[in-house]
Amino acid sequence: MTDMGTFRETVTTWAAGGAGGLARESAAALSVKTVVLLEGPSDLAAVEALAESRGRDLEAEGICVLAMNGAMSVGRFARILGPTGLGLRLTGLCDEAERGYYARALEENPPEREQNAAKRDQHAVPRDQHAVARERNTMERARNAVEGDGARRSAFFVCSADLEDELIRALGVPRVEELIQAEGDLRALRTFVRQPAQHGRSPQRQLRRFLGTKKGRKIHYGRVLVEALPPDRVPAPLDALLADV
Repeated sequence: MTDMGTFRETVTTWAAGGAGGLARESAAALSVKTVVLLEGPSDLAAVEALAESRGRDLEAEGICVLAMNGAMSVGRFARILGPTGLGLRLTGLCDEAERGYYARALEENPPEREQNAAKRDQHAVPRDQHAVARERNTMERARNAVEGDGARRSAFFVCSADLEDELIRALGVPRVEELIQAEGDLRALRTFVRQPAQHGRSPQRQLRRFLGTKKGRKIHYGRVLVEALPPDRVPAPLDALLADV
C-alpha cells in the first residue's frame, strides 16, 4: 500500500542517486501537490504535531513533509521534486545559518510559471541589471509572495537560530523545564548544566544544547514542545509555514 512514508523513502533514494520511477508512481497515486523541505526529523515531528493540533491531515491534502537530513541536500531534492523533476510546489523551514542553501536551491528551481516569465523577460532586461533582477526574485520568494491569479511561488521560512530555539523562547525556560520533568529527563538536565562547558551560558542556550545531547531527544521534544504551545505562542516561522501550505 502506497502512503506518504513510501513516497518519502522513494524520494530519498532518488536524491541519493537511485531511480526515480517509484517516486513518480507514488506521487501520482497520492496526488502529491506540495513538498515541505525540512532539515531533519525533529523539524518534521514539530510540523506534523502542529498540523495535527489544528485538525489538518497533510497527507490527505497532498502535502508531503520531508526531512532531508541536512540543509546542504536541499538543492538535490529541489531538482528532483521541482519543475525539472516531478513539478511539485516546494516550500520549507530552515535555520538562519542555512538560509543560503535554501535561497540558492529555490532560485535555481523556481516554479514553472516563474521560469516562463523569466524567459519572456530575458531580452527586455539590460545586461547590467540581471544581478538586480535575480536578487529581487529571491527576496520576493522569501517573502512568501502570491501572484495576482492566486498561483503561489516557492517560499521558505527561516528560524532566528533554529526551531528548538524558537520553541524554547515561545514557551519560556520555566515551562520547558516543567515539560522536561514530566518526560522524566530533569535529572539528566541538571547533570548536563553542571558541566564546565555550560557555565556562563544562558538557561535558554543550555536547554537548546541539552535537546541535542542524546539520539532521538530532539525528535521527541520537537513534538512535546509543539503540543504544549498555546495557540497564540506558535513561533512565527512555523505558523507561517502551516498557513502557507
